[in-house]
Amino acid sequence: MAKPIGLFIGRFQPYHTGHHLVVQGMAKVCRRVVIAIGSSDKSGTTDNPYTSQERKEMIQAALQDEDIIPMFDIVFVEIPDLEDDDAWAQSILDVSGEVDVVWTGNEHTKKCFEGKKEIKDIKEVPGINSKNIREQIKVDGDWREKVPGAIVKSVSDLGGRTRII
Repeated sequence: MAKPIGLFIGRFQPYHTGHHLVVQGMAKVCRRVVIAIGSSDKSGTTDNPYTSQERKEMIQAALQDEDIIPMFDIVFVEIPDLEDDDAWAQSILDVSGEVDVVWTGNEHTKKCFEGKKEIKDIKEVPGINSKNIREQIKVDGDWREKVPGAIVKSVSDLGGRTRII
């Protein structure tokens, strides 16, 4: 049986250790990993401080640090927000190409893909989520050990806490 093509959707604002663990796991069991950068049309706000290109570069740097890129087939797609859930899910499938399984821990994403694709349920790493990390970046708090090293550098290079309005 051939390995599946996996799809991982997230805003990655910023990419953190929980995301990284998922991609590491996917790389081991999928022949291709499609990372869909959601809300690609949003940036410059508290919830979405980074552009889709900045997020892609952050993730690439973190994956290159561990040789996940170039050793595994990892591709990126950008997904703007759409009001209609069915249209949003279809737009993701259209730009992602062939996909066998959607990896997600997000209940809304599960609902959007239910009946369309197999869903691999993932669990949140306790204490690690992007909203909390953004809040910690804003106050120069305890966030650095919750993201891969490349992300610490990227956040710093991109202006650190000044980006979190």
